[in-house]
Amino acid sequence: MKRFDLRYLKDDFYTRMLELLDKQITPEETAIILFEIGDFSHIQKSADVVYEAGYTLMNSLKFNEVDWTIVVKKTKPELKIIVEESEKDE
Repeated sequence: MKRFDLRYLKDDFYTRMLELLDKQITPEETAIILFEIGDFSHIQKSADVVYEAGYTLMNSLKFNEVDWTIVVKKTKPELKIIVEESEKDE
């Protein structure tokens, strides 16, 4: 398990996060990544970026008043099941 502090990058941490996951984490290894919350859109976007890169988001939590922590495992994520609104009503 490795820990990476990306708070200094403010809103522009996604590229560096993926670079670290690609190059510094071995298959099946876990990474703890800290970033600054800013507006809360970064929380969902970080989860989407992790999933789209082919990794598994294990946990996502508020670290303190301004920082967020995600735990990512370098394994393929489970498939997302998206249910269309019209299918929910049936």
